[in-house]
Amino acid sequence: MTVKQKTRDGIPEKYKWHLYDIFANDDLWKEEYEYILTHLAELEAFQGKLTSGATISECFSLYNSLAQRMSLVIAYAHLKHHEDMSLPRYQSMKDQSVGCAVKLSGASAFIEPEIISADESVINAFVDAQPIYAHYIQNLLRSKAHVRSSEVEELLAHAGEIADASYNIFSMLESADMKFGTVTDEEGREVELTHGRFISFMESKDRTVRENVFKTFYRAFIAHKNTLASAYYGSVKSDIFFSRAWNYPSALEASLFDNNIPRSVCDSLIQEVNNHLPHLHKYMALRKKRLNVDELHMYDIYAPIVKDADTKIEYEEAKDTVLKALAPLGEEYCSVVKRGFDSGWIDVYESANKHTGAYSWDITFGVHPYVLLNFDNRIDDMFTLAHEMGHALHNYYTESTQPFIYAGYSIFAAEVASTVNETLLTNYLLKTLTDPDQRAYVINHYLEQFRTTLFRQTMFAEFEMKAHEMAERDEPLTVENLCGIYRELNERYYGKDMIIDNEIDYEWARIPHFYNAFYVYQYATGISAAQALSHKILTEGRPAVDAYLEFLKCGASVYPIDALKKAGVDMTTSKPVKSAMEIFVELVDKMEGLA
Repeated sequence: MTVKQKTRDGIPEKYKWHLYDIFANDDLWKEEYEYILTHLAELEAFQGKLTSGATISECFSLYNSLAQRMSLVIAYAHLKHHEDMSLPRYQSMKDQSVGCAVKLSGASAFIEPEIISADESVINAFVDAQPIYAHYIQNLLRSKAHVRSSEVEELLAHAGEIADASYNIFSMLESADMKFGTVTDEEGREVELTHGRFISFMESKDRTVRENVFKTFYRAFIAHKNTLASAYYGSVKSDIFFSRAWNYPSALEASLFDNNIPRSVCDSLIQEVNNHLPHLHKYMALRKKRLNVDELHMYDIYAPIVKDADTKIEYEEAKDTVLKALAPLGEEYCSVVKRGFDSGWIDVYESANKHTGAYSWDITFGVHPYVLLNFDNRIDDMFTLAHEMGHALHNYYTESTQPFIYAGYSIFAAEVASTVNETLLTNYLLKTLTDPDQRAYVINHYLEQFRTTLFRQTMFAEFEMKAHEMAERDEPLTVENLCGIYRELNERYYGKDMIIDNEIDYEWARIPHFYNAFYVYQYATGISAAQALSHKILTEGRPAVDAYLEFLKCGASVYPIDALKKAGVDMTTSKPVKSAMEIFVELVDKMEGLA
């Protein structure tokens, strides 16, 4: 008998998010959508008139009101679409929301060029009257060399909708159209293979199951390799187009500019990680030894190397454990986490055509955060819950403290909050678990967090850099080129004890983050900063917690490098990455002692 995915109707309501907290129904969404469209002309009427501080204030008041409404229109449409990506109604609403956002960007494109070209006295009058905008104006003036005329900025804003096409093609192909068929599980049952089940199968103790699932899964991507290569190449070319249009020397430096991240931070990360690759190779050799295999394949790297550890955990138990683990962050923080668990913030289980993976939605200003999971009762899913609630609480504190203009924050800062939660969960489990195999499993999970976050995400960043550099030299990104880059990186990162299976050459084709260029390196910097902050929270107590909560409240009101400095971590130095690597080395030695 084939075990099929549940439909959404089969999921109990208490495990679904409450999107009616944004809009009670689709009709109200449509009213808000149309309200924004009808008020664009009112915003456009300010064009050419930003000649006084008072007029700039009026213009910003209207723009921020429309942008805040727009954030909820986008959130509702996208989250409804992600519930079941095969439904045309919500595909259409999602596309309409994106189109509306592009129109708003076009209608407001004149604002920044006019402010940049305004007299200094006008800008000072505006900031004196509205001091909350001081950081925004400072950052805007810093970007003066990269802001084009109003006409060009409007054209570039409208081009944004076209630029999304590559990711939309990838997303619809991967999440809705691509099917993986069925595989045989450990009990001999035929089970439908899905994104959500893939990693669960990769953790199977049955090596034959792992190998079959691995090859079956990648067969689907290989079958669409040319389409996926074209989609990714289009995304890279889009990055290059916009970087050149805004006068940046490269797509990488364009991506770093907004958050004022020095390129040296990215380059130093890659250098430090490469310096420590021998320690990753040592871990791979240990994995090979503990699995007792003659050859270590790519389908072996997720398999637990601890025998007979009971690592299944139900969602309700996972919630309780996460709350206990986060206790060092204080009663207030934990009360908000519990509210999120109990008040429809989270969409918990996988269902047919649901968006894959997990995320916390960026901005739902004035409502509450939303988290998407595909919980499959694995200990890794409990860590994902802690991770995404870290994002959600970051959203909560930022949106509760900052005005809408600063409600967002960079991924550079975001991945710190999520990884602090994971690190505290690891610390709690190692203190409370008594079963030696379970403790060893958690140590290995911690090692895997370093492998997948610090090492693997840095490898991804290298892949992105090489792909963009090739395209910037007008070299085509063919299937062969992309697979060649990816193979060389895997060989270098994993070392001689790893067999680099041909299928893994195509892993680039399934990574959605590659469509948000130079996003992934921030996972690696995030885990490094998080290790330092977690240590301070656990050893210094209340003062470190207070400093950390102030970091969470900063939002975009300061640059992320400066926000982290407030919490006591300086990412412009190599110290956080080196310190994180010391923890990894210590964990490898500890696991080796258990072998």
